[in-house]
Amino acid sequence: MMTDMRRAPTAKGGRRASLGLSVLLLPVLLVSLDISVLFLALPTLTVDLDPSAAQQLWILDVYGFLIAGLLITMGNLGDRFGRRRLLLAGAMVFGIASVFAAFAPSAGVLIAARALMGIGGATLLPSSLALISSLFPDARERAAAIGVWTAFFAGGSAVGPIIGGLLLHQFWWGSVFLINIPVLLILLAFGPFVLPEHRAVVLGRLDLPSVALSIGGILPMVYSVKRAATEGIDGWAIVIALIGAMISTVFVRRQRRLDEPLLDLRLFARVPFSVAIGASLIGMMSLAGLSYLTSVYLQSVTGRTPLAAALLGIPMAIAVFVCAMGGARVGHRFGAPATFVFALLASALGNLMMLGVGVHGGPGWYLTGSTIAGIGYGLSFTLVSDVAVSSVPPQRAGSAVGISETSFELGNALGLALLGSLAALIFRSGGDYAPTLGETIRKAGGDAALIESARESFVDGLHVAVTVGASALVVMALIARFASSAQR
Repeated sequence: MMTDMRRAPTAKGGRRASLGLSVLLLPVLLVSLDISVLFLALPTLTVDLDPSAAQQLWILDVYGFLIAGLLITMGNLGDRFGRRRLLLAGAMVFGIASVFAAFAPSAGVLIAARALMGIGGATLLPSSLALISSLFPDARERAAAIGVWTAFFAGGSAVGPIIGGLLLHQFWWGSVFLINIPVLLILLAFGPFVLPEHRAVVLGRLDLPSVALSIGGILPMVYSVKRAATEGIDGWAIVIALIGAMISTVFVRRQRRLDEPLLDLRLFARVPFSVAIGASLIGMMSLAGLSYLTSVYLQSVTGRTPLAAALLGIPMAIAVFVCAMGGARVGHRFGAPATFVFALLASALGNLMMLGVGVHGGPGWYLTGSTIAGIGYGLSFTLVSDVAVSSVPPQRAGSAVGISETSFELGNALGLALLGSLAALIFRSGGDYAPTLGETIRKAGGDAALIESARESFVDGLHVAVTVGASALVVMALIARFASSAQR
């Protein structure tokens, strides 16, 4: 591989490297924050735009699915055209889409704007992490910088609902998108001066059929899950799921034949790499489901304002961020396999403690459970990038980073689609309700018995969803435990 040497040299521990890292943290925080910032805004947004149940889920997760589907592709484009150039171009796309989302007149326009934000976000993550290698040539400093990057990525998702609640207390729901603009302006203003350019001349061309197949395999399967949750399992949902599965199969077979695949499947033959990717996928899936459902619970079930609900999320956000910052040190002291097992089990315990919440009580269970879960999530997420990269040869590190980031985004989107849809299915089966709890309460006309019954049904759905999420975490912990034993 030939490399374009048009880079600004960075001294070990240099001031420019530190400034560059500070600038790179801005898009990371925005992308991860926008994953969850809508959780608390959804009830207010629903009143203004009146989206259907399916549209509500698309508003939440079309962003994450497009990021997941395009991350590896955008990483390849950054290598070809310049990582800094792609980063700044993606920031402009992200900013323009944020404005459209803030002033969206309908649910359809908001979904389209969120999709455009996903495309922009997919350019920001791989470029920002790849540029860290250029800023910090020293291995130890680079590992510390990646740890900070991961902490901001993991912490941003946890902080999103809190920022959303604070904004909703003073402004309308579109304000959660407009906060992106000043942050992106800082990136665009300082990025060209403090970030080095890096462009690698890669043999071969980008395989466009693989790009199309990767997206074409994911979206139909997600759509079938949504349809089954909102309309029931019917022939159309099954057909769409089969189409997605067949496209995914074609994608996998194509990757095995290509000399330069979009997704290098050989990386998964390495046990530490596979365990790290599995932990991030399952962890983000359960975290997304937990965050979304508890946000609705705190507002629509307990009657709290968005601000009050956001304040209750502060302990979890702190736990995620602090443990993410220190997760690498814990992993080095006790070993990555043992740390993964502990972190996954702690996350599972925190999810199971949500079984204590109810219609007329349970904030203590929520605070304790979410904080314990945050400790587990923070520890596991900070290890993923380090383990994924260190467990593969240096020449494959770029592919490993792309896959690890994809697993985060895909896990988040799957959590909203699968766990959110499961909770919706349980809720709808509890009575003759509108598709969502908020809509049911609005249409109840003051019928206290109907509102009480609907809230109980939603709590039942929440309990089932967090139990499934906790079960997946326990299974992943067992896999990590036995996989590490098999390697000895």
